[in-house]
Amino acid sequence: MDQPEVRFGAGLRDEPESWPVSESEIVHATGRVISVRRDRIEPPGGEPFTRDIVEHPGAVGVVALDDNERMLLVRQYRHPVRHRLLEPPAGLLDIQGEDYRVGAERELWEEAATKAADWRVLVDAFTSPGLTSEAVRIFLARDLSAAEEVYDRLHEEADMEVVWSPLADVVNAILAGDLHNPILVMGALAAWTALHTDGGFTTLRPANAPWPAKDA
Repeated sequence: MDQPEVRFGAGLRDEPESWPVSESEIVHATGRVISVRRDRIEPPGGEPFTRDIVEHPGAVGVVALDDNERMLLVRQYRHPVRHRLLEPPAGLLDIQGEDYRVGAERELWEEAATKAADWRVLVDAFTSPGLTSEAVRIFLARDLSAAEEVYDRLHEEADMEVVWSPLADVVNAILAGDLHNPILVMGALAAWTALHTDGGFTTLRPANAPWPAKDA
């Protein structure tokens, strides 16, 4: 059998592609955040198959660092995994047409009563591309200050605790297997990598950088 071509370090870019869908239906709609869509997919030259997709509006997360490279975290109960997780401020892009940075600013204020003057894009990702359409953009926020107003949080956010930790300690805790939130893992490791790259955070994309994967 012919072996696939191996290209070391070449083509390091995800490519948009859309296979034909012969049937599509919403099989479950919660009326809240998500719905489940069932597609019958017709791959080029292959056998048709069916997949269930969780439709998701997308999300933003914020790695907020102070002048001492301490990272702002919130401790929040997450019922599906039965854990209280340490996470960066984050939330849904559930306001139609809202600018992505504005959404991130809103989450930083709502969850931590904090503002930032310096915003950059750290990383874009699909959280679970075999299951859901959810895309997340993680921002780096610096030049922090306290917000004058405090948001009235509800439900699992009502008793959220704000925690500050050196970025190095967060990275070590991730590698030790002690921290699990995916936005935290991706964001902290990306921030650590950028910090120790020639040019540091100045090499990051601007806050208004295009997000083709989400825009599509």
